Amino acid sequence: MHSPNDKPVARPSMVIDDRECRGPVPDALETCGLFHIDVRRLSVGDYCIDDALLFERKTLPDLVASIKDGRLFNQALRLVNARLPAALILEGTGRDLASSGMHAEAIQGALLNVALFIGVPLLRTRNAHETVRTLCSAARQRVAIASGALPRHGRRPRGKAALQSHVLQGLPGIGPTRASRLLRRFGSIEAVIAADADTLAQVDGIGPGIARKLRWTVKESPACYAIA
Repeated sequence: MHSPNDKPVARPSMVIDDRECRGPVPDALETCGLFHIDVRRLSVGDYCIDDALLFERKTLPDLVASIKDGRLFNQALRLVNARLPAALILEGTGRDLASSGMHAEAIQGALLNVALFIGVPLLRTRNAHETVRTLCSAARQRVAIASGALPRHGRRPRGKAALQSHVLQGLPGIGPTRASRLLRRFGSIEAVIAADADTLAQVDGIGPGIARKLRWTVKESPACYAIA
């Protein structure tokens, strides 16, 4: 039973770029009923939650096309310059890349640039419904963080060394201490990413298990998109 003083929980708002409104994701967002939805032109991104979180969505065929014509890097830079927490959602499976005409190494290289050197996180989904679940989860976690239920990370670190450590801490099993050890051993993020599992495992505190996870994270074939 609710107290008379209980305040209703406000529904998050969702702005959808009008160029995205004919796709399957807006329909699924309407069906889920979580958001107050407004469709209008966004200067950057495809979906904006509460004027606080920004998402660019790309199907895998569009990802390949945007790598070929250079749009991907311009869009990633605009996301960073938007001054909101932002992410790139990659939607699809390995089947969508079968006729792309682009080598997996070229796609991987482009995504490494976006994630590690431009600084835009990558989120992967298999279809529109998974994309909607990701957006809903992001909205709920934003509310949880704002209410103090989850740790807040504050400002991004300043200085190249601090930023390199911050980027490495986004990899599985890597905290501040291990990030520092990796940078001391290899000298740069690029060298860490290029190192093989055996070499990574020799770093104090890494070991074979974490080394395998690191290699799996940064070297992934399109087959990993396939539906189980």
